Amino acid sequence: MRVYNTETRRKEEFVPLTPGKVSMYVCGPTVYNFIHIGNARPMIVFDTARRYMEHKGYEVNYVSNFTDVDDKIIAKAMEEGVPAQEISERYIAECKKDMEGMNVKPATTHPLATQEIGGMIEMISDLIEKGYAYEVDGTVYFRTRRFAGYGKLSHKNLDDLRSGSRSLLVTGEEQKEDPLDFVLWKPKKEGEPSWPSPWGDGRPGWHIECSVMARKYLGEEIDIHAGGEDLIFPHHENEIAQSECCNGKPFARYWLHNAFLNIDNRKMSKSLGNFFTVREISEKYDLQVLRFFMLSAHYRSPLNFSAELMEASRNGLERIKNAVSNLDFLAKNAPEGEMTAQEQESLTQAQTYAARFDEAMDDDFNTADAIAAVFELVKFANSSVSGANTAAFAKAVRAEIVELCDILGLIVETQEELLDEEIEKLIAERQEARKAKNFARADEIRNQLAEQGITLLDTREGVKWKRA
Repeated sequence: MRVYNTETRRKEEFVPLTPGKVSMYVCGPTVYNFIHIGNARPMIVFDTARRYMEHKGYEVNYVSNFTDVDDKIIAKAMEEGVPAQEISERYIAECKKDMEGMNVKPATTHPLATQEIGGMIEMISDLIEKGYAYEVDGTVYFRTRRFAGYGKLSHKNLDDLRSGSRSLLVTGEEQKEDPLDFVLWKPKKEGEPSWPSPWGDGRPGWHIECSVMARKYLGEEIDIHAGGEDLIFPHHENEIAQSECCNGKPFARYWLHNAFLNIDNRKMSKSLGNFFTVREISEKYDLQVLRFFMLSAHYRSPLNFSAELMEASRNGLERIKNAVSNLDFLAKNAPEGEMTAQEQESLTQAQTYAARFDEAMDDDFNTADAIAAVFELVKFANSSVSGANTAAFAKAVRAEIVELCDILGLIVETQEELLDEEIEKLIAERQEARKAKNFARADEIRNQLAEQGITLLDTREGVKWKRA
């Protein structure tokens, strides 16, 4: 398996630090609102990379954080007049709902920045002790020029660099020894969350959070660090500097970054009115369609989001689901018994498409070519499996399609319809939940039924239901 390493700017053979195991850190969202479709791209593509590595037999320790202390979270909390923690907890829950809708597997660990403050203070103290950081009036800065390797990820010349638009500066440039130095700890402001530290009450800078969480849950040196290409500089560059100066060893062996997502060939922004959250997309499309769309291009290629491309993705996914449904029908009505010799031979041909799928994924997780291999398999199924074949053959071809789609995180199996008595039982449970004022459970049941195509109508005579 070969992956493109942003640091070396070339594809490299993937060799994990420990045979059979992969340590992988993916930067997660800052939780101050619903996640947008730009956030969704790294979630989907690196979840797919994880699934493929697990398919190849690797045990993947996948860590993806939630940044739950940040200027934007604090601003939102002040706007609503609630504690910052309430904002972060609310949107972590909403993010997890969207991830479930996109069939993104929960990480092995989802650390929260606010729960790792002790580790951050420890790492900052070590950096000060080693001469890589210094404190001025409660602010701690990192001495960027002390790290000889600074700029090796972004391939920027140190003298051309600036601190970056997302730098957590809290005081004037005159406090710094060098304009390129960045913040590790910032002093408390009135009304903001803070923690005690040797430098006074305050909170950590953004960059130190990921260095600490990666070290705690994956170790001082990790296999893969991934995220959107907007994080290369300054965030990932600063992570490398902090981690390598503190730990005295390489931080990550492979750096993977997905390209930007544009909307109708323009950068997504609220001012242009083309800013979409995943939740908004879910009102128009099954989020499986969004996942299919995200995987239809290579993760390092810029991707353009449009209504036309989403419709094409919906049709493409439907084509695969129809093939699986047709194979289900054929298997149920076909004669039982072992496959014939001719069917065995045909199945071998079908398995060549699975080999093409693996070949594509082995080439830097090329999901576009992997989906093309799935479509070749679908075409084979539609033309080579009929009512004249055995059930065993239909089931075997179906299993090939479902397995490849599962690696991509695409759900193509038709859910079994609920029986009428099961629907009535759920409706009765919902009524009891409403009486007990357990509205969360009542909503959960309504959503469960809606996913099965069951619409509930609350009338004077009671609850009526119908299939969509």
